[in-house]
Amino acid sequence: MWNALITELSKTLHCNLAISNKIQLSNSGDDLLYKLSDDKQSFFVKVASKDKLDNFEQERIGLNTLTKESTFYVADSLLIGQSNEFAYHVIEWLDLDDGSETDWYHFGVTLAELHKKHQQQMFGFDLDNYIGLTAQPNEWHKKWDTFFAEQRIGFQLQLLAEKRIHLVDIDRFVDLIKQILHTHHCQPSLLHGDLWRGNVGFCQHKPSVFDPACYYGDREADIAMTELFGKFHHDFYVGYQDTYPLPETYQERKHIYNLYHVLNHGNIFGNQYIEDAHMQVVKIQQRYGLD
Repeated sequence: MWNALITELSKTLHCNLAISNKIQLSNSGDDLLYKLSDDKQSFFVKVASKDKLDNFEQERIGLNTLTKESTFYVADSLLIGQSNEFAYHVIEWLDLDDGSETDWYHFGVTLAELHKKHQQQMFGFDLDNYIGLTAQPNEWHKKWDTFFAEQRIGFQLQLLAEKRIHLVDIDRFVDLIKQILHTHHCQPSLLHGDLWRGNVGFCQHKPSVFDPACYYGDREADIAMTELFGKFHHDFYVGYQDTYPLPETYQERKHIYNLYHVLNHGNIFGNQYIEDAHMQVVKIQQRYGLD
């Protein structure tokens, strides 16, 4: 695989690469991650089973979309290919760091500026993609409450049900989510879609994002996820609020938006996330009066 990959990458870059170093990187997921280097440049390579080729294709589309629509420092997708056993994605290598307070403030501003763009009039995306390892349907909808309730919460609950995990009556709970969101009027914003701390960094003091799960939705869904697995730096939220303030009622919806990601983690990892999802479902039912 590696010889073919390097040959194809050389053709793509119009040069003869002489890779002198290959380092396997640590990763909590299933993909194998590598850093390839020659004497001039480095590359980030993801390797997965052959059936994950479409995951990489959708990742490329997300990266290209963010490059076009935002001012984030987004690594270029250089090459996608496959061998008899594996699929691979070669991405520009970025030297990332944790950022300063000023960097985090600028990150908030940059995300707010992306969210302020409302050229798209519907919720969804041109293609279905993935949230982690899970398929993410993105059929276009005019109504946000319908889109989120059916294609986010309902879809995840159905995946669990197919594994014989029944947390709630799906139809009734989907209807409840529609009712909760029905009076919330928002405009479609391009979302990163999987905005947790592990998918962001800073390159030369510029905010960078990767591993997107893009779609057009309520901007609050992106912000909510930044609070799910440990909040971002305080100055991120200051920068965002200074640029595009959130309504006070955001606090009422963030747990509903984050239920999507908890359900997804339940589908991928099971165990504790299933219990967490069940607790959140019960709390939402109790709060909004569904027995």
